[in-house]
Amino acid sequence: MYLLIPAAGIGKRMGSNRNKLLLQVRSQPIIAWTLLAAQAASKISWIGIISQPTDWPDFKAILADLKLTKPVELIPGGSTRQESVYNGLQALPANAEQVLIHDGARCLVTPDLFNSCAQAIGQCRGLIAAVPVKDTIKVVDGQGIIQSTPDRQQLWAAQTPQGFDVKLLKQCHAEGVRQGWEVTDDAALFERCGIQVRIVEGEETNLKVTTPQDLAIAEFILTSRGL
Repeated sequence: MYLLIPAAGIGKRMGSNRNKLLLQVRSQPIIAWTLLAAQAASKISWIGIISQPTDWPDFKAILADLKLTKPVELIPGGSTRQESVYNGLQALPANAEQVLIHDGARCLVTPDLFNSCAQAIGQCRGLIAAVPVKDTIKVVDGQGIIQSTPDRQQLWAAQTPQGFDVKLLKQCHAEGVRQGWEVTDDAALFERCGIQVRIVEGEETNLKVTTPQDLAIAEFILTSRGL
């Protein structure tokens, strides 16, 4: 299975002036924990890191320290996540039929989740890892007035990995460019193109490290795992 890791952002909410994936958690850069999980996932055979070339010296140093046995390719990122994934799709090996896309900031992903998503994409055209919503969700208008309360039994919080048929995802990205769509994940492109996306149950600990508070939570979870 081929894995693309979007890693081209700065992380403004982290209060950092550099790529937040280079910040450390338990003496390892955030991106390193993501890569170690991919290395340990038996079904992952190739990794592409989509990032700005200015970060490549740092990423190359991290890769040298980790000594991964799987091939890793650095791919130029775009100005948005959507553009970055588009670039990553073009850089996949020609024989890639399915791909997993996983945000580098979700550094607490386990090898088991990578493997279960890789297994499931063989039986569908698109999927996302997600977890059931626990809180009551309110739909609110621009004035802060509640408009409705959706049934939370039908609500899931999207995570990554997300998995797709490569040919279809390329077509959806091309259509997104043509239509001028702006989406926050690749599943939304599938949805707009009328292609079904299924849910694979994710992990409660698979949080996205976005704020300094998330760094503290990530350190606690890694420590509890004995890492």
